[in-house]
Amino acid sequence: MKSSPLKIALLTHSTNPRGGVIHTLELADALTRLGHLAVVFAPGARERGFFRQTLCPTVVVPSTPTAGTLHDVVLAKIGDYVNHFADGPHFDFDVWHGQDGISANALLFLKRRGRIPAFARTVHHIDTFADPRVAELEKESIEQADHLFAVSKVWQEEIEKRFQRFANLTGNGVDVFHFNPTPNEHHDAELRDTFVRGDGPVYLAIGGIEARKNTIGILAAFVQCRAQNPDARLIIAGGASLLDHASYRQEFEHILKLACLPEGAVVVTGPTPHHLMPSLYRRASALVFPSLNEGFGLVVLEALACDVPVVTSRIRPFTDFLSEDDVHWCNPKDSTSIAEAMLSAAKSRSRSELIDRRLGVAKRHNWTTIALAHLPIYEAMKEGCHA
Repeated sequence: MKSSPLKIALLTHSTNPRGGVIHTLELADALTRLGHLAVVFAPGARERGFFRQTLCPTVVVPSTPTAGTLHDVVLAKIGDYVNHFADGPHFDFDVWHGQDGISANALLFLKRRGRIPAFARTVHHIDTFADPRVAELEKESIEQADHLFAVSKVWQEEIEKRFQRFANLTGNGVDVFHFNPTPNEHHDAELRDTFVRGDGPVYLAIGGIEARKNTIGILAAFVQCRAQNPDARLIIAGGASLLDHASYRQEFEHILKLACLPEGAVVVTGPTPHHLMPSLYRRASALVFPSLNEGFGLVVLEALACDVPVVTSRIRPFTDFLSEDDVHWCNPKDSTSIAEAMLSAAKSRSRSELIDRRLGVAKRHNWTTIALAHLPIYEAMKEGCHA
């Protein structure tokens, strides 16, 4: 007998296009297609809303502008959630599911006060925080969650090792209807008019300028690539983050200045409109993603779905879901290794025998499968809620 539709509250930390936020929205849309009511909440500016339109309902929780330490910012966002759920009408959900330490701590607060019976938390990855107070909040949100999910095997194993807790493995997906190889004349033209002009090779990095994304390593490798192809350009997109990356960005800009590259050789776009991302991928000769620490790496799937070669780190989680010939592997701590993979990837852009492989990887990771992996735990939470 088919169970009745679930009412699911999914909480995330931001309305910006970060990996965990993308996962939350895609999961909610997939659950909606399966007939459930999935509502996504996030603190932010109501007039701006989420970075993309959704099939599922969304709620922007009024956010308090906060200056100060990361601990101050985290506590403010937890407080925004608690204030939003202070009255009764919000609580008609079968499932409460936080996607990060901020939203999970808000749910823990509500549980301790008897407002909700239980909550789940997804661990995309576990950051290392210099502030012990923030580290303790992260730890508590994992230890005190009633159910845990992990998006990759490496973090499932890490949760078991650090916390002696089992996390249900869900994986990640990609929307192959949005991210695909088919040109879009209007969006492609808008992209050219915005920041991608010229005909030379384009290396694309996603995630902004962050130590975890290895942006300085990418820059060092790009300088080596330009020695062989002076027309090459590097585009660094994204980067909307709660964490303070100012010192790393200063180091990046200092190294960029010393490289004496011509104007326009390196373009830092910041967050890019969602509708332009497929065009940006398609324009790239290769995605360069030699990350040093990743939960999963959604952008790898997005690039492959757009039939773009990928350079990525020969480390987990990438080695868990990618085969030897799916991508161009590199040692992320060796800029020469990254450069060699970049040059190889650009040369393979149009090789027909690799096109089917790239698209095949993307098609194996779909959001319906991810949503279905959540449902047994959700059903158990509903039964516990109404017991």
